[in-house]
Amino acid sequence: MDVRTQMRSAAGYNARRPAIVAGDRRLTFAEAWQRGVRMANALLALGLKPQDRVGVLEDNCLESADFFLGTAIANLVRVPLYPRNARGAHVHMLGHTGCRAVVVAQKYAAELDGIRAEVPSLEHVVVRDAGYEAWLAGHADADPEVPVDPEDNYIIRHTGGTTGRSKGVAYTHRAWLAAGRDWFYLYPPVAPGDACLHIGPISHGSGYLFTPIWLGGGVNVMVDRFEPQLILDLLQRERIAYLFLVPTMLNAINRIPGIEGRRFPHLKCVLISAAPIADDTALKGREIFGDVLYQGYGQTEVLPVAMMGPKQWFADDVPGSTPLRACGMPLPFAQLQIWDEHNRPLPPGAVGEIVARTDGQMKGFWNDPEGTAERMVDGWVKTGDLGRLDANGYLYMLDRAGDMIISGGFNIYPAELENVLTAHPEVIEAAVFGIPDPRWGETPCAVCCVRPGARVTAEELVALCAAQLGNYMRPGRVVLREEPLPKTPVGKIRRKELREPFWAGHERRVGGT
Repeated sequence: MDVRTQMRSAAGYNARRPAIVAGDRRLTFAEAWQRGVRMANALLALGLKPQDRVGVLEDNCLESADFFLGTAIANLVRVPLYPRNARGAHVHMLGHTGCRAVVVAQKYAAELDGIRAEVPSLEHVVVRDAGYEAWLAGHADADPEVPVDPEDNYIIRHTGGTTGRSKGVAYTHRAWLAAGRDWFYLYPPVAPGDACLHIGPISHGSGYLFTPIWLGGGVNVMVDRFEPQLILDLLQRERIAYLFLVPTMLNAINRIPGIEGRRFPHLKCVLISAAPIADDTALKGREIFGDVLYQGYGQTEVLPVAMMGPKQWFADDVPGSTPLRACGMPLPFAQLQIWDEHNRPLPPGAVGEIVARTDGQMKGFWNDPEGTAERMVDGWVKTGDLGRLDANGYLYMLDRAGDMIISGGFNIYPAELENVLTAHPEVIEAAVFGIPDPRWGETPCAVCCVRPGARVTAEELVALCAAQLGNYMRPGRVVLREEPLPKTPVGKIRRKELREPFWAGHERRVGGT
């Protein structure tokens, strides 16, 4: 099976039902598919051939659905660029994937001015300006009937980050469909008319929900920015059933005054993923939304790996497990193990690297055999995450291997400290990272965003961590601020940006004694 054929079938079955909502603009499946066909023909008219790569720089909008559909119909390979990335990142992503064209929203057009001179393969820069609708309507609405093989590439997504050389991860049509199937394996079934709200860009995690919702006859509701109050209004007005949130988004929604009095009867699933979540944030979210919270674990290279619904996540008594601290349980169509540094499986409870195999994983990094060899071993993908898997099947992600702090010979996982800190009522969000220490090599530093006028002190938070996690785990330094912590376009805290000033003058970003 391929994405184009399955989406085309769904468009036919649901032709009169609503498919896309963006602000006051609404499209039926028939209308959305027709626009997608026109987009496909417009791209092919540029001289592009099936399996050519095409970049796109945009926010969520109605027009982003045109591109999502059009590239699949033309059997072109989407290469999403990330808003607010540096220009160098755009050049790299377009260049190393050999993109022949890029489509850019007018608001970001200046970021790509003159970029053809920097990307040898790039022949066309299509700006979605005031003339876009006329340009689209000027192309045929007859399906080009381009052949598609399930093993053809469908999309190249790049690993996270806003600086440096991110790696391209290619999914085939078969892998993309498998990933969508597995994401929804535990969720309540999609019924025709169910709406999914896309807050985060569909170029990132939320995009994995777009295709399954379409195939089920649901409505994809597009939002171009995260504003907590706006989101609450949309949840009720559009009768949202499915929603993807990163933990920082849920934390912001939890703190809206009067949120406890709102009701969301149509919600079936609020998926929390992309970063560890604090106990306090999860419990408050459950109080507000009810038993609709699901947590998933995976990464661009291999997904989804683990998932758990509210009955698993908030279970009261599971001897040998702490469900609230887990990030999921292995999915039926995934294989999951914990390995030591020699790539040997570890027994339940042991800490090591999380490795996995899924039907939705990458074939390898795009044009990077060395990088692929480092991350793939006998078909298993090494995630770079440290974790453990208990005897009941609960997976605990302790931290990114590169973020682990080694202080005086002890391994300290920032996520554990962040969980304790954000449970304090005066702390809105926290980031923990290692900084140089003359005695211990490294010591944890916590930067905490607190409520305006908060009376909590750094000393109190240090004592709180020591009491709950042990003296060796306490932060060596706590920085309090009312300014929100810096975040990536998808809401992840920029831990490295906060860390960098503390390492000025050091050649390495690790300490030693």
